[in-house]
Amino acid sequence: MSKRNLTILIIILIAIVAVVFGFSYFSKISTTSPTRETQGINFISQFFPIGKKTTTQVPETPPANISGFEQAPAAEVPEFNLTKVSSMPIAGFGVFMKERFKEVPVVVPETPLLDEEGVGGGEDLLPPRPTGTPPKIGGKKSKPTPPPTEFIPALRYVERATGNIYQTFADKIDERKFSETVIPNVYEASLANNGESVVMRYLKTDEKSIETFVGVLPKEFLGADTTGGNKLTGIFLPENTTDISISPDTLKMLYLFNSGNSAVGIASSASGDKKSQVFDSPFTEWLSFWPNKNMITLTTKPSANVPGYMYAINPDKKDFNKILGNINGLTTLMSPNGKLVLYGNNNLSLNIYNINTGEINPLGLRTLPEKCVWGKASDTIYCAVPKFIDAKEYPNSWYMGETSFSDDIWKIYITDGSTVIISDLVSINGAEDIDGIKLALDENENYLFFVNKKDSFLWELNLK
Repeated sequence: MSKRNLTILIIILIAIVAVVFGFSYFSKISTTSPTRETQGINFISQFFPIGKKTTTQVPETPPANISGFEQAPAAEVPEFNLTKVSSMPIAGFGVFMKERFKEVPVVVPETPLLDEEGVGGGEDLLPPRPTGTPPKIGGKKSKPTPPPTEFIPALRYVERATGNIYQTFADKIDERKFSETVIPNVYEASLANNGESVVMRYLKTDEKSIETFVGVLPKEFLGADTTGGNKLTGIFLPENTTDISISPDTLKMLYLFNSGNSAVGIASSASGDKKSQVFDSPFTEWLSFWPNKNMITLTTKPSANVPGYMYAINPDKKDFNKILGNINGLTTLMSPNGKLVLYGNNNLSLNIYNINTGEINPLGLRTLPEKCVWGKASDTIYCAVPKFIDAKEYPNSWYMGETSFSDDIWKIYITDGSTVIISDLVSINGAEDIDGIKLALDENENYLFFVNKKDSFLWELNLK
């Protein structure tokens, strides 16, 4: 081959190679534009890499949000929280509203802006005085603003073993001893006069006679420390007082006792004075309840095979009117408005009796009315309802301790008769079975309180 032809062939081959390399290079650049080389962009290294090549992904930055909108947090699912309140078995408790100082977050004042010379940069350190307001003369100081306060549901309860009284707020359980007067083995206790009076019932040393003591608690002042060394002063009610009920405003009480062959009912103040007899009967076995200021109900003590009867009296007029009767094992709970009776029979079936119309509405639940509490508007009821009920004689076997229940909390809507379970006590408690008694609501019905009949501990269910 001539030298001229060889030169032409070499030029042609170089041109072909250059075209192929150029095509591959620009194709590579177009498909790898989102990445960049961390070791430079050497042309030869694109085709003949030596060693391991590292690449870094270029993130796509979203546009800045200048609207000031922030995504709202996910809504929390409300839960009913169950809390054991007392650290000991109790004989009874009371709920009242108590004032306390409100917790206010501390605000740290902002540091004023300074100019280059360290002087306030033209900003007024004091707020401008409103137009027309005269300046203060003589440096007179303004009156300090009192700290804000709030009223919160509070509890006082009586220790069963000693009669000592403890207290706590409902929203922050902080059990503190309030009194140290020792009354051993208190069987039953009630709080009255917004927690400032207490009624305790216990057996005397002969273990036969029932003693009833009405004590007045020292007044507690806002912001004062609870020392726990307070003493009770008070009076004793007649021996063998058989029943106590507290008025809905907690300022009065009714107590029953037997005099000869008759039962006598006395209405008095919460401290035991200002007495007035409102009832007497040749029948001596009564259970009382005070649903409103114009009505006190009296129901015969229940037994499975004995017809029971319910009556009402007006403490001012001292009349005596029959409401229900001839129902075996009758137990009752009158509504706050005095128009509806929640009652049960010897198979624990719950019913609503309308006094005005005479209508009876079965609720489809089985429990005792004393394991329930009415809402203050008389349109709802909360009940501790057994999960399972054995075939026994009721309510006798439950009163005698032969039967114990494991309860759920149900809510009953009176307007349409619907019922709904709001708390499986065993599930949220995790271990203990609860046989709920002495149910009570706070003033705003945000908390449901009850005692476990199995061990007499006080519990709280947050309904908010």
